[in-house]
Amino acid sequence: MAPTLYDEKPEIGDLIEIFRGTYQHWAVYIGDGYVIHLAPPTEQARGGAYSMMSVLCDKAIVKKEELWDVVGMDQYSINNLLDNEYEPRPAHVIQREAQTLLNQELPYCVFRGNCEHFATELRYGKAQSRQVRKAVEVGVGVGMAAMIGVGALAVAAAMFGGGSKQKESKR
Repeated sequence: MAPTLYDEKPEIGDLIEIFRGTYQHWAVYIGDGYVIHLAPPTEQARGGAYSMMSVLCDKAIVKKEELWDVVGMDQYSINNLLDNEYEPRPAHVIQREAQTLLNQELPYCVFRGNCEHFATELRYGKAQSRQVRKAVEVGVGVGMAAMIGVGALAVAAAMFGGGSKQKESKR
């Protein structure tokens, strides 16, 4: 029988990526079935578009909850995404720091301080967000395409627009 998504058991300090549809929520496994995560008021299992309203939040609470309560009916995976770039901190350090942050209200910003930043900071001591990096890359790509499109329209308007004015003046 092939292994399923949930056959691998998390270890203390593992990053848990929860797939919420249009975005991913991140938590850190701290043992005994619990995770710690940075949760804006709108973050909830199966939150969908409502959870996306976290873009408007500026504060979030550090919560300790059972893994299954945070995941709900969504899928998740263990994703220690930066292990090839950074040395993970020792499990006891991650656990101790997570416990000191518990129930604190922290600044929340989708671009500079979201749940993925929080989780990677705990595991590696470096706050990073792959979601934000991808969004910026896509945004830059879309922005560049829009600028090229506008530039092409301007050139076409200058070429063809000028020609029709010349025709009108010759009449």
